[in-house]
Amino acid sequence: MNGVDRLSKNQKVEEARMYHVLEVIEQKTAQLKQKQGNLATDVIDLRKNFWDEIKVNLETFDDRLETALSIKQQAEFLAERELTHHHRDKALQILRKLKDSPYFARIDFTPDDTKKTSPIYIGIAGLSNETDDDYLIYDWRAPISSMYYDFSPGPAEYASTENIVSGKMELKRQFIIRHGELQAMFDTNVAIGDELLKEVLGNNASDKMKNIVATIQKEQNQIIRNVKNKYLIVQGVAGSGKTSVALQRAAYLLYHYKEDLNNDNMLLFSPNPLFSSYIASVLPDLGETSIQQFTFQAYVEKRLGKHLNIESPFSQMESLLTTEDAAREAGIRFKASLAFKEYIDQYAKQLSTDGLIFKNIALRGNVIISKEAIGAYFYSLDYTISIPNRMSMTKDWLLEELAFLEKEERDKDWVKDEAELLDIEDYTEAYHDLQDNSEDDTFDDFDKELKILTAKIARKYFRKIRVAVSKLKFLHVTALYRNLFEAQADHTSLPENWDAICVYSLKPLRQKELLYEDTSPYMYLEDTLTRLKTNTQIKHVFIDEAQDYSPFQFFVLQQLFPSARMTILGDIHQAIYMHTLNSATLFSGEEVQTDNTEKIELQKSYRSTRQIVDFTRHLLAADLAIEPFERDGEKPSFVLCKDRQERDGKLRHMLSRLIGKEYGTIAVICKTAAESAAMYEQLSPAFDVQLATEHSYSYDSGIILLPAYLAKGIEFDAVIIPDVSAKNYEKTFEQNLFYTACTRAMHELVLFSVGDKTPFMDRVPADFYTFA
Repeated sequence: MNGVDRLSKNQKVEEARMYHVLEVIEQKTAQLKQKQGNLATDVIDLRKNFWDEIKVNLETFDDRLETALSIKQQAEFLAERELTHHHRDKALQILRKLKDSPYFARIDFTPDDTKKTSPIYIGIAGLSNETDDDYLIYDWRAPISSMYYDFSPGPAEYASTENIVSGKMELKRQFIIRHGELQAMFDTNVAIGDELLKEVLGNNASDKMKNIVATIQKEQNQIIRNVKNKYLIVQGVAGSGKTSVALQRAAYLLYHYKEDLNNDNMLLFSPNPLFSSYIASVLPDLGETSIQQFTFQAYVEKRLGKHLNIESPFSQMESLLTTEDAAREAGIRFKASLAFKEYIDQYAKQLSTDGLIFKNIALRGNVIISKEAIGAYFYSLDYTISIPNRMSMTKDWLLEELAFLEKEERDKDWVKDEAELLDIEDYTEAYHDLQDNSEDDTFDDFDKELKILTAKIARKYFRKIRVAVSKLKFLHVTALYRNLFEAQADHTSLPENWDAICVYSLKPLRQKELLYEDTSPYMYLEDTLTRLKTNTQIKHVFIDEAQDYSPFQFFVLQQLFPSARMTILGDIHQAIYMHTLNSATLFSGEEVQTDNTEKIELQKSYRSTRQIVDFTRHLLAADLAIEPFERDGEKPSFVLCKDRQERDGKLRHMLSRLIGKEYGTIAVICKTAAESAAMYEQLSPAFDVQLATEHSYSYDSGIILLPAYLAKGIEFDAVIIPDVSAKNYEKTFEQNLFYTACTRAMHELVLFSVGDKTPFMDRVPADFYTFA
């Protein structure tokens, strides 16, 4: 029997086996739907008849206790039934996914101790047979499934819950199953066969990231299953699958540590809302609930509230891309450093004995406790007590003073005047309070009624004050932070142009605006003076595009989440913010040092064709050690135009050509938001285009216009960069931005220039791109 006949026979056997599995899925789905329907009816009945099952008796203490226990038991029973309903609904969702594609791989494994060969079929979730005594599909996260990712046929092993199981992998087979049909299968002698990767990577891009469980590479699998270190740092080149790996890792951790981890105590920091939407479907595709997602900006705004207008990182980027401001550039770099943290530490040490600024506490526009009185009390406390502890003691003193002042305020004329204007509901409530506390049958005690009403009014006014005091709002953090730049400073770590930095920093602060570079230092100062606001509920933090996080930002995140392990992913060559220029980052040579840390590098790019990788690897100061996946395509195109009119005409023609290729997504990536908006006005009359801004939360397949800094982490079938002229891309810190834009392309990259091209392309050999 020749190889073709053998493959055909094997395919028939595999198809028969697949159809059997699909029948089991249908049976389990039908059984689960019936149980779910019955359970749904039970839950609805329980909700409707909740109180019918409870005998309410409040006559004696024992009766009240028995009633309370009865309510508690009924509530727990309902909660248990609702939880079961939720679990079954999740199981049904997984079965629906398995029905479309039950598994993607098979390995035949013979353990050394038994010498019995077993076929192991691997899919996104596990499935047993009708009697639940035999696994038809193994979850890709199961220990035995790791061999598929880590070994070729031959000697292989996996770590079970008890020991290392060694043996021999007799066969490795990969499947492409779509809509319940076996479309292709491959036997391979490598970890993941090139045939399967080419089929997957050759597909069109989507507006949603897909899971990669079928094509996880060995080096990616080591990251996904790494549980040794508190901090795992992944430096990966563009297109190496960092984000996909992070999400598969989240799914793996949720599977293996289901007793300790859930979606509520895992957190992902993403670069922008558009990216958050792009990756939103990956975990649900794997049968897991999405974990919490924030941008660092959103987290800062949630933390600091609404009393400050906080600049976004994209506004900062726009400012630097469109104007020259040497003082701000220097300030951004200094405020990102741990040297600035040390400067704040020295400042806080001085505040321990003098200089804290407090706010007046006022009622109806009148000061009732002055800031001077608060300061006097604070500094009357033992100076050896830490500032946060003294702040807490001051809060307690203020709450006692407010209780005394509230009682005094009840007898003021303004309170009595306001009592006469109360609504009928307030009078009725006062009447009932009076009856509940009355010892006789008198119903017209005006003085007592007035006393209740004035107490109610005073309590209403003082309630907001007490809440603010409890949150330590009497400390003027903004003024104290502002004072960092107003006071005379003498510190060895300060940059030479500190005076100019102070001038540009103070203007927004005086207008209650906080520049993006000031957010981490501001939060750190507030925590140093009050008390560290930690979140111990979060057990794992993922930081994507972490090359854009400063050492100061990372230090703040470590403090905010002291109980969390962290997976930190990024690419130093895509660091696009000013503070990363010639400065320490988590991915630079002088990377931030942390204990219990492992750093792993990913150097193979799977996103782009070999021709695009060969082009982009030369765009930076030194050639990058990038290994392209051998997927061929067209060379990048460079279109030189004499003026904008010619450029616009050729760009429209190029868009029409790319649309004709039926690409799923085509991105026109500009440098700035202003350039994107102008290009949108140019193209929208002729094409159906979408304009993405920093406030965009999603996009659809088709043509999308966006600035380069919003394209981070996202990939597109074809990318057009409409202005790669020397005039547009010339600043040193724009080099990484240009590289990032170019590396978004999967299949085609087209660059337009009016006049001389950017010097960043000078290092690219001329035969690595074509002149169109």
